[in-house]
Amino acid sequence: MNGFNLPSSSSEREYEWVQSDIITLFSSSSFFFNLFPTPVMANRWCQNMSEAVNITMSRQQDPQRPLFLFGNPFKMLLRKGSYLSPRLLALLNDFELALAERLMNLKPKDKEDVLSLSWMGSAMELLCQTHTDIKTIITKLELPVCDWDDKWIDAYFDDSVKLLDICNAFSSELTRLNQGNLLLQCALHKMDAHDSERFLKARSSLDGWRRHISSKNPRLGNCFPNLDNLIGTLNRPKVKNSDKGKVLMRTMYGVKVVTVFVSSIFVAAFSGSANKLVDIQGLETCLWADAFTDVQAYINGESRNMLSSGRVTVLKELESVDTSVKKLLPMIQEGVDPIEAEAVQNSASDLGKRAAKLSQGLDLLVEQVDGFFQILLSGRDTLLCNLRMVSSAPDIKQESRQGQAVKS
Repeated sequence: MNGFNLPSSSSEREYEWVQSDIITLFSSSSFFFNLFPTPVMANRWCQNMSEAVNITMSRQQDPQRPLFLFGNPFKMLLRKGSYLSPRLLALLNDFELALAERLMNLKPKDKEDVLSLSWMGSAMELLCQTHTDIKTIITKLELPVCDWDDKWIDAYFDDSVKLLDICNAFSSELTRLNQGNLLLQCALHKMDAHDSERFLKARSSLDGWRRHISSKNPRLGNCFPNLDNLIGTLNRPKVKNSDKGKVLMRTMYGVKVVTVFVSSIFVAAFSGSANKLVDIQGLETCLWADAFTDVQAYINGESRNMLSSGRVTVLKELESVDTSVKKLLPMIQEGVDPIEAEAVQNSASDLGKRAAKLSQGLDLLVEQVDGFFQILLSGRDTLLCNLRMVSSAPDIKQESRQGQAVKS
């Protein structure tokens, strides 16, 4: 079927009938939608049909021109291997729709919340939930490890070990930032008494805190090659002759895309370099693609603006403390005048509250990063255990046969 021609006497109304009636006929059929991997592809097929008819309508001076100017779109319906069973399709769609919803929720209502510790906590929670979903997918697929392609296993282990290293670097940086809280507490303690010498020591502690947060963590350097490698291997592996394998690889692709995106945000925020941000072009056929594109553009855009502003830090809670410290330092330059004592105490109290909020946010984020680390570790251990069981299975069978031979 290469297309069909409309008679030269067809009117515009007849063209409209072709456009509306054919598309309505197919798009209203549940059988039609089951022929595509996702509803997105089905809807896009309808849109292509509509565009083809519209272009044909605009070229009525050539009435013998085929209706389908871009080839036969019906070939999409019959493409070999382009559809999954209803059960596998439902499993894939449930995963992708859940991921799309989480991505939409990751977009903050206020741009000031971008790169806040609370937002970073939400991003890490998304990773924990999504990686946990993979374990559920594997169970529901009923795809034993012995049926996995070696390339899938190698890719999983390679990616997970790099993510474990990245998690360790994140934990190291968060711990380093939290250690600065000791200097803040020391400074606040010194300011409890109205003594010039103690105020000088408090100033020294505050100066030390600013130097501490401005310093670079060498362990973050390990993230850069690992992240680059993950970005370079984002292409989804091709799977042949295994519908379950296709579902597994597609879900793992979605997990990897989101993981690389969040990791790049963390690396950029901790290193203070916008060069570490990546703009990923996800597969358009995935149900989470639009939500991902939207949140990535928003977060990366705001992050680049913040990272190029020349701030000491782009972490919201950390910047809040730094602002309070800069306000307090001139007030205790050379002791405190009794008239200014109340203002100093108010500023110190404000610093204490901000420091407590920072410490709480850092502690919570450390726990979430550690939780993600444990999920990755658990996944690796589970796969290793299954591989050992598979490798030992032939030996067990052989022993069983030998036992039966002895009994006989």
